[in-house]
Amino acid sequence: MEFRHKSVLLDESIDALQIKPDGIYVDGTLGGGGHSFEICSRLSEHGRLIGIDQDAAAIEAATRRLSKFQDRVTIVRSNYCEMRQVLGRLGITSVDGVILDLGVSSYQLDTAERGFTYREDAPLDMRMDQRQPLTAKDIVNEYSEMELYRIIRDYGEDRFAKNIARHIVNARKEKALETTGELIHVIKAAIPMKVRATGGHPAKRTFQAIRIELNRELEVLDESLEDMVDLLNDRGRICVITFHSLEDRIVKSRFRNMEDPCTCPKEFPVCVCGKKPKGRVVTKKPIVPSEAELEENSRAKSSKLRVFERIR
Repeated sequence: MEFRHKSVLLDESIDALQIKPDGIYVDGTLGGGGHSFEICSRLSEHGRLIGIDQDAAAIEAATRRLSKFQDRVTIVRSNYCEMRQVLGRLGITSVDGVILDLGVSSYQLDTAERGFTYREDAPLDMRMDQRQPLTAKDIVNEYSEMELYRIIRDYGEDRFAKNIARHIVNARKEKALETTGELIHVIKAAIPMKVRATGGHPAKRTFQAIRIELNRELEVLDESLEDMVDLLNDRGRICVITFHSLEDRIVKSRFRNMEDPCTCPKEFPVCVCGKKPKGRVVTKKPIVPSEAELEENSRAKSSKLRVFERIR
C-alpha cells in the first residue's frame, strides 16, 4: 500500500517557519514528506533539509517524494528525540527551523496490519518503529490491571477506564488477546450500551492510550522540546502540530516556560533565579484548521499548531 498522508495545517506551518532560502531545516516527523516538500521548494541550492522518521514505510515514501531535491535533502531513520545526535553526525550544530507533525499518519491508520485502527481486525501491533520488540499485544496481555487503568485513564481520558481494565484482565485469563477485533469486543462489553449508542467508537480512547504508552509519545515530546529549541539559531522557529489535548498541553506549557522561565516568587522586585528566556511564543492561541481544510480532510479536526521563536 502506498504511503498516503495529507499534511495538516500545511500552509499555516510553512508560513510560520519563515523559511530562509539558504537555511537549514529539520522535519522531525517526516511521514510522507508533505511538509518537507514545501520546505524544499523554498530552499536554494545552498539550503538544506534533514528529514527524520522512525517508520520504514515513511522513509521509503518520503525518499521517493523528495527525490527531485536530493541534493539538499538528508533522510535519517530515527526518532526526533535523537535530533541533536543525528545532526551532530552530519556536522550540524544549529538550524533555522524545526517542524513536528505528531500523531498517527493516514497510512498507518489505513494499513490494517499495523494494528493502529479499530475499524478492521488485525494483529495488536501499533509500533511506529517496527524495530522495537514491544507491541500493543504485550501491553494488553502483560500490564497489571492497575497499569492498564492508569494508561486508559491518563492517555485515553476514558471515564470507563477502570471497567475496561478489569474486562481486559478477565478476558485474558481465558486466552491471550491477540487481535484488534478481540480487544474491541472486550472494550465494548465494558461500556454501557446507551453510551456506546451516542459516543464515537467505543475503542477509540483505549487504542489511543495503548499507542501513546507503547511509543512513549508524551515522554518523548516532553523531554525533547527544550533541546530542539536550543538547536535553533537566533530567530529560528519550531512549529508543532498536535492532535489531542495531552500533546497540546505539553507544548503550550513548555513554550510558556521557555518564554518566562523565572521561578522567583511574584513579590520579588527583581529576578534572582538567573533563568533567562529562550525566546517568545508566537502563537498566544493555537492555529486551527480552516473550514475549507476540515471539509477536505476530516482527520485535521482536532489539530492545533503552536509556534515558538528562539531569541538569542
